[in-house]
Amino acid sequence: MATIYLIRHGQASFGEANYDQLSPLGRLQASRTGQYLARAGVRLNAAYSGDLWRQRETCQLACNELAGDVPHTVDTRFNEINNDEQIRKLAPLIADRSEAFKRLLERGISDSKDYQKVIDAVFNYWVSHDCSEYGIQSWQQYSGQVHAALADVMRKEGSGKTIAIFTSGGTIATLVAHVLGLTGSQTYQFYEPVFNCSVSQLFYSGEKVSLSYFNDRSFLQLLGEENGEQLVSYR
Repeated sequence: MATIYLIRHGQASFGEANYDQLSPLGRLQASRTGQYLARAGVRLNAAYSGDLWRQRETCQLACNELAGDVPHTVDTRFNEINNDEQIRKLAPLIADRSEAFKRLLERGISDSKDYQKVIDAVFNYWVSHDCSEYGIQSWQQYSGQVHAALADVMRKEGSGKTIAIFTSGGTIATLVAHVLGLTGSQTYQFYEPVFNCSVSQLFYSGEKVSLSYFNDRSFLQLLGEENGEQLVSYR
């Protein structure tokens, strides 16, 4: 069986002018993730990421902790769901139907909990409607390209390989739901709980792929205890 590790990026810079960069904690999480992989005896044959900086930097920092040169391929199909675009286009539609959601928007998305509530509503609207009519990428388009990217990695790397894909929470949720044969409306349950730098493991053989485990962050807790650090975060 070949192995794929799906690794979420480290903590980004929520609330800053440029969200798409790792915070100091995010950089530490990425390095500690690489140290965990090294201590666990994981030898990567290849690494992939989207082209978002938080994904690429997490990949680089983690791979710096591993022995040897790990080839890194950037594939934009592993980018995160475009939440900003969806909020801009879809949130007003949802607000017209929900007074509670309208009040949430009116008071402003000032903290990560309120932001998550907005993402919840917008994501579930997105997967249940053909939102291409609003000039944005549809769920069918997005999920289709993510599934195709995974299939291409499996085909290109072949049997007996160990691969890491450094990506984002929405992409990981989409891949996990796909592997489990679930629908778009069942995907959000895997999106909300994804920890920064958590690891999910897939096994594959030929075109067959299965989920081994999801969203493990126990190594961050362990390394945090060893080093006197608080390494676990959602955002």
